Amino acid sequence: MKFGELKSIGHNIADSLGSGICILVGYYEIDIFAEAAGSPAGYIEVDFLSGTSSGSPTSPTLTKVIRLYRDALDRLCASHGTSATAFAELTARFATDSRYGGHFSVTIEDRSGRRSVDEYLGRPGRKIKVR
Repeated sequence: MKFGELKSIGHNIADSLGSGICILVGYYEIDIFAEAAGSPAGYIEVDFLSGTSSGSPTSPTLTKVIRLYRDALDRLCASHGTSATAFAELTARFATDSRYGGHFSVTIEDRSGRRSVDEYLGRPGRKIKVR
């Protein structure tokens, strides 16, 4: 599997959760950005491989949705002709601030150690362009 395709899978799954319309797992009113902003930590980091989160505490519903995304990752990868085992790491960090509003970064690492961190703004997540 090409590394760019793994990055695409990572963006797609993180953007799905960040959009709040989590069709991939059957939930339609999730606001991870509001939950991140609602605590002193100010962020929620989601590990899609383990179905866990860190940073700000999450509501019971968001905790359940994050676990469901772990299972959905296998289906999403299969539709791209790979499996979740192609990832050594797949995390997304969601935060909100006064300058950017809702934003998230996606960290991907493949089994050979190639690593990438991409940052996105808004809903849907648009890649931040560096000049």
